[in-house]
Amino acid sequence: MSLDLTDRVRPALVGFEPYDPAFTPCEVNLSANENTHELPPVVREAINAALVSTPLNRYPDPLANDLRDVLAARHGVERGSVMVGNGGDEILFNLFFAFGGAGRSLVTCPPDFSEYANFATMCEMPVKCVWRDADTFAIDADALVEATKDAAMAVVTSPNNPTGDLVDHALIRRLLDETNALVLVDEAYVEFAPEGSSVVSWVADNPRLMVLRTLSKAFALAGLRCGYLVADPSIIDKLSAIRQIYSVDVLAQATAIAAVNEREALRPVVDDIKAERERLSLLLGNIPGLRQWPSEANFILVRVPDASRVRQLLRDEFSILVRDFSYAPGLTDCLRITVGTRQENDRLVEALTELMKGEA
Repeated sequence: MSLDLTDRVRPALVGFEPYDPAFTPCEVNLSANENTHELPPVVREAINAALVSTPLNRYPDPLANDLRDVLAARHGVERGSVMVGNGGDEILFNLFFAFGGAGRSLVTCPPDFSEYANFATMCEMPVKCVWRDADTFAIDADALVEATKDAAMAVVTSPNNPTGDLVDHALIRRLLDETNALVLVDEAYVEFAPEGSSVVSWVADNPRLMVLRTLSKAFALAGLRCGYLVADPSIIDKLSAIRQIYSVDVLAQATAIAAVNEREALRPVVDDIKAERERLSLLLGNIPGLRQWPSEANFILVRVPDASRVRQLLRDEFSILVRDFSYAPGLTDCLRITVGTRQENDRLVEALTELMKGEA
């Protein structure tokens, strides 16, 4: 007889289920916004050398100070303005845990990253949604500012997941000037956006601004689980006091340092993904019955009739996996497609073209 824990679980956690990205082994995986390209040899060699020279018999630096120094140098800030975490997810949870709770609300702009609301709810932080335009996914700037005036924190994603659009810098400026909330800008995909899209340089002059970054996307290290926050030292100090100890292991720290130090070698990879995104967008635009939205990330959101069925057919008949968002509010019949290699993108377009002919 199984143990019934219904009455023992914290009320805020009732109903939560394990995270399930609906992964199925396929020949072409375009479902998780991973970097689909191979690491350049110089980066791979630097990582291999770092791993071989890293001892495993000692605990890691709990604050990852050497990595913080490398990241701080990258962004022109001091070590005290950088915190490293086990992926951006850990940092998000810690932010809501530290600055949330009953009566301290979080404002989000869905459709966006669903874990914002999930983590906030786990931390008993009320969530206020300012829904994007149902057709364009644009943010209602006035509504967002108004909702944030009595909130503890607002989070905007730029480029946004899953819609791919950037947040207007003027809106971020308004959130800082017209509210007293902490403002988090999630820039997980910003390396795929045009130069000047990041607001990380604003942090020094705006102590309530926080910028979340990751090594999972442009750096092709999704399996590493390493993200970081650039923020005022007072925020970093509070988060450091409540974080899980040793959450970033020695191999992750060594790998991340090597990759960040060799970041210039990754620039051609990012440039190729951006070029493939534009080429893929043009090809998708030739498929009747398919709608897409402009993207500055490494994925494209599309709408097709009976999206869940199309996703299943792509998987079962063509061995191509994309992400089905049609279940999510505001994303009826939407699929999110990661930008793959040229061969993967061509294979996807060919399959979608065949499937959409059947829908006509």
